[in-house]
Amino acid sequence: MATPITDFINHHYRHFNAAALKDAAVGYRQHLESGGHMFMTIAGAMSTAELGLSLAEMIRQDKVHAITCTGANLEEDVFNLVAHDYYERVPNYRDLTPADEQALLDRHMNRVTDTCIPEMEAMRRIESVVLEEWMAADQAGERYFPHEFMYKILRSGKLKDSFQIDPKNSWLLAACEKNLPIFVPGWEDSTLGNMYCGHCISGDVKNVHTVRTGIEYMQALAEYYTTVTAKHSLGFFQIAGGIAGDFPICVVPMLHQDLQRDHVPLWGYFCQISDSTTSYGSYSGAVPNEKITWGKLGIDTPKYVIESDASIVAPLIFGYVLGW
Repeated sequence: MATPITDFINHHYRHFNAAALKDAAVGYRQHLESGGHMFMTIAGAMSTAELGLSLAEMIRQDKVHAITCTGANLEEDVFNLVAHDYYERVPNYRDLTPADEQALLDRHMNRVTDTCIPEMEAMRRIESVVLEEWMAADQAGERYFPHEFMYKILRSGKLKDSFQIDPKNSWLLAACEKNLPIFVPGWEDSTLGNMYCGHCISGDVKNVHTVRTGIEYMQALAEYYTTVTAKHSLGFFQIAGGIAGDFPICVVPMLHQDLQRDHVPLWGYFCQISDSTTSYGSYSGAVPNEKITWGKLGIDTPKYVIESDASIVAPLIFGYVLGW
């Protein structure tokens, strides 16, 4: 059977970053075929880049078993789900003047590179729905993680009439249907995180701890990692860098050094897609071997770095893994 993406990569991607892409994709397949699971981290603005077009199917076909993402990626997939028709592309974004940017702000259009997210149709619509869940949990003395609140509003059906894309292209909806474990470090650094803080200050939410974050997410990740790796090798597929990547990869040295769980294995596969070239003092620009010194990866861990644009690279790798 012809597999256009796979065949194209096998034939053309032979050297440099292209070869690294193919090697990483082959390694991803081999990791899964040997019984391994894959942990994915998502930084950057990948939800606004509509990564769900390929990632959702990866989740449905059990090619991804858990995700760490930024608060922005958690919410922006839902923004796109309910307000896609109101988004605007700005293909000439490099030519915008400060006055042009102010004009976008005056129209409540928040720009992410070449794409403007419509504040009223996306952010405020989601805020009104999730605020109901925050207040209900607060009044009931219940506490949930940010992704659990998003799962709640998706399962409630309150947004269904507002869907503006095919639901099969929402990675968060696919994750919700699988009840996929998600970890969202630094959720406060997101639009909904800011809104939640505002509602705590105004008194709409009485207990600031109604939304669980930070250390509790690391506790949950520690238990997840320990449980899963007792049966499966767990791979680490990192899209961009920052907290989405650094937070979860640190769980292994924490388990070893702080909890003395010496039996817990290291990550069984590592791949990073980044446009951050190797540099001094940069986490995103650190080569994988540096992670050996931190007790995150081992000498024999398959390691891949693809220095390129994740919006181009990730869908190609996903297509290869899916056999497209």
